[in-house]
Amino acid sequence: MGARDKDVEILALRHQIAVLERQLGADTRVRFAPEDRAFLTALLASLPREVLGRLRLLVRPDTVLRWHRDLMQRRHARTCRAKRPGRPPTVGSIHALVLCLVRENPGWGYRRVHSELATLGIKVAPSTVWEILKQAGVDPAPKRASTTWGDFLRSQADALLACDFIETVTLDGQRQYILAVIEHASRRIRVLGTTAHPTADWVIQTIRNLVMDLEEANCWPRFLIRDRDGKFPALMDGILADAGIQTVLTGIRMPRMNSIMERWVQSCRNELLDRCLLWNERHLRHALREYEVFYNRHRAHQALNQSAPLRTVPDPITDPERITDMNIRRRDRLGGVLHEYSHVA
Repeated sequence: MGARDKDVEILALRHQIAVLERQLGADTRVRFAPEDRAFLTALLASLPREVLGRLRLLVRPDTVLRWHRDLMQRRHARTCRAKRPGRPPTVGSIHALVLCLVRENPGWGYRRVHSELATLGIKVAPSTVWEILKQAGVDPAPKRASTTWGDFLRSQADALLACDFIETVTLDGQRQYILAVIEHASRRIRVLGTTAHPTADWVIQTIRNLVMDLEEANCWPRFLIRDRDGKFPALMDGILADAGIQTVLTGIRMPRMNSIMERWVQSCRNELLDRCLLWNERHLRHALREYEVFYNRHRAHQALNQSAPLRTVPDPITDPERITDMNIRRRDRLGGVLHEYSHVA
């Protein structure tokens, strides 16, 4: 195309723009899409301002130059990532380790945790440890150092016993009192006896029998939790103290302080006492012996991962043929009140 033809084309385009301006009016704003702005900027940004001022455009020359500045800023923002001010972020494993240390050591403050991290070769600032604890909502060490009753039970579970009396009425009209003891760690229950007259002599003899059974089983607890029932004589605490067992009394009307024993009482009532017609004291003793064996050797416990105090959970069956051809046998206790299921040998 020659220079004359280009001049003709430019004049034709300018005249068309003039016609469009008359039709749109002076107050009408022309909308440009982002791709239109980019195309016009690429064509016109290299021209001097004087040349842009002579061109007949729908926008002012300053607008074209502003489009060019915005385009370059966006391109620079994509290619050059802004650096994060301040210290680099803490590694997630260090964050988890700090929370683990304060959870396992309630008396440690942020400076003690910082010292422990230094012994492990982990270099962080004390203020970083403080910030991690603050973000996690962990209280300062003085507020976490106090030991709760739940913490005491969990930390001393291997050395804890709990006992309580259970009341029931047999069909002959007698009120019976059942004394039972449970081990916190293993959940093993020991039904010490039942009587219609829980005298001090009967309770003391029962506790002596318990101490001998514990020695034979090589079980050496340190604490026994009980309530403030008047049926427990004062001499009972002395007998336990001679065996190295300290008595811990629960609060007044606070059964949750002896929650594990209370939970067994509820299970005994729901699974045995409320479902079985007990004729007399002799029948009650027989039923309690059967339930004790069932509870310790077969009944699943959630706290023990579905195992029993004296039985572990077998390995899961992975053989498809064994799953398809399973032969399960049911054994009834107390005339069908209790059911035990096992594989046929």
